[in-house]
Amino acid sequence: MDKKPDLRDPLQLLAFGFGSGLAPKAPGTFGSLAALALFPALAWLTLPAYLGVLAVAIVAGVAICGHAAAALEVHDDGRIVWDEFAGLWLTLVPLVPVTDWSWRTAAWLLVGFGLFRLFDIAKPWPIGYLDRRVHGGLGIMIDDLLAGVFAGMALALLMRLPI
Repeated sequence: MDKKPDLRDPLQLLAFGFGSGLAPKAPGTFGSLAALALFPALAWLTLPAYLGVLAVAIVAGVAICGHAAAALEVHDDGRIVWDEFAGLWLTLVPLVPVTDWSWRTAAWLLVGFGLFRLFDIAKPWPIGYLDRRVHGGLGIMIDDLLAGVFAGMALALLMRLPI
């Protein structure tokens, strides 16, 4: 992590999560928190519209993360957190659209956040395998997207429990 990000570059600004990835400790967690803070702006969308925005965030994310990695001359700099944005938003699909901003919704958001961080950090198979094998922008994104899929499935299952 020798090279300094250039936040005047719009793609690097996105890659570094509007600066959230520059946190000195746990940049992935701070990037995920920034994504969580932006979620209410997306949560009111219909499910098809949300999935469309998510698809754009994912496809663009491959280019965004690849650009930042090339600029820093590193494969997957920990400060690049756009992958966390896309992964967390993928995790939260079971909540969309949010029609009731109650304490229950807030609790499910926190559960989703926790599940995503758990899968992203632990990297169970095949997440860790893909993280080690796939390179470039797709390699940066793939492990977080898969963590988002696993966390989203776990969230959907938990939301079905009679609590």
